[in-house]
Amino acid sequence: METEATRSTEYSTTEAVLYMAFELSNKKWKLGFTIGQAQEPRLRTIAANDLGALRWEIGQAKKRFGLAATAPVRSCYEAGREGFWLHRALSADQIENLVVDSASIEVNRRRKRRKTDRLDVVKLVTMLLRYHHGERKVWSVVHVPSVEAEDGRQLHRELVALKAERTQAINRLKGLLASQGVRLPVRQDFRARLERVRLWDGSALPPALRARLEREYAQLQFIEDQIKELERMRAALVREAEQPSVALVRQLLQLRGIGIETAWQYVMEFFGWREFRNRRQVGALAGLNPTPYQSGDSSREQGISKAGNRLVRHLAVESAWSWLRHQPDSALSRWYEERFGQGGPRQRKIGIVALARKLLIALWRYLATGELPEGALLKA
Repeated sequence: METEATRSTEYSTTEAVLYMAFELSNKKWKLGFTIGQAQEPRLRTIAANDLGALRWEIGQAKKRFGLAATAPVRSCYEAGREGFWLHRALSADQIENLVVDSASIEVNRRRKRRKTDRLDVVKLVTMLLRYHHGERKVWSVVHVPSVEAEDGRQLHRELVALKAERTQAINRLKGLLASQGVRLPVRQDFRARLERVRLWDGSALPPALRARLEREYAQLQFIEDQIKELERMRAALVREAEQPSVALVRQLLQLRGIGIETAWQYVMEFFGWREFRNRRQVGALAGLNPTPYQSGDSSREQGISKAGNRLVRHLAVESAWSWLRHQPDSALSRWYEERFGQGGPRQRKIGIVALARKLLIALWRYLATGELPEGALLKA
C-alpha cells in the first residue's frame, strides 16, 4: 500500500516576496533587493534616515521584479548604533524585519578578505533568503524590546555611566596631585585641605594647577549630585511604582545578598522583558555558556563565550561573590565550597564564573515560578 508523502509548508509559499537588506552608515544606506537565490540583487543607495526614499525604492524594486504593489517585504539589518527605531518604522509599514547580531554572521577565514558595503549588503540579503527558507541557524536574531522596556533601561545605564565618570574624575584629581608629589584623599573636605597643601620645598600649589583642581572637584561634585538624584528616583520607583517589572525588583530584593542595584539591573536589563524557554538560553544570553573545542584527538575548553550581555555578565559574577557571603548555607554556596573552596586563586575565579551561571538560572526560576533557590534565606 502506498502512503502519500507529507511535506512541511512552514517555509514554502506560493506568493512572491521581496527580500531587502540594509548596510547602514552615518551618511548613506546601501540597500539590496532580490526575490530568489538565482536573482542578481538590485543595489541602491539612499541618504541615511530618509524613510521617504526608502519607500520609493521598495516600490521601484517591486516594479523591477514584476511584483504586485501589495507583495510582502522581508528585510534585515545588523544591530548597532541605529538601535531599534528603524525596526519599528519598518514594522509600522507592514515589513517583516529582523535585527541581526553582527557577531553571528559568517565570514571568510582567509587572512585577507575583501570587505565593502556592496559585498556586505549582498551577503546579508543572501543570508536573509537562507533564513526564510528554513536555515534558521544561519545567524542569531536579536530580540527587540518594546519602547517601554527599552526606556526602562535608561536609568541604570545612566547610573553606570555616571559612576564611571566619577571614577575618572577622582583619578584625574589624584594624578594631578601625584605629579607634584602630593597624596591627598578626595573627600568632602578636599577644598579645605587643598589650601594647606605644600610641595616638597614648602611652597604652595601653583595657581593654575590649584584652579584646575578646584574645577575638577566642582565637576566631581556635580556628578555626585546627579548620581544621588538618580538613586532617589530609583528608590521612589521601587516603593511606589505598579509596573510588573518593578514588582519583580521587589521580589528579588527579598533575597539576602541581593541589593537594589543588583535587583534593578537584573530585571530591567535581563529578566523583565525577555522570555526564556530554558536554562541554556539564560546562560547564553549572559555569555556564560562554555565553548568546547574538539577536533580529532584535540579536545579543550576555551572558557565562557562572552557573547551575551556584558553588563549582566559582570553583574552575575559580582552577585556570585555576594551570594557566598550572605547565603553561606545555600546549596549553591555549598557546591562552590566543596568543588572550588580548597583550590588556589585561579581555581576560585574559575569556580565563581560557574557559580554565577548557576545563580543566574536559579534567580530566573525564582522570578518565573516563585521557586526559592535551595537553602536560600529571605530578608527579615
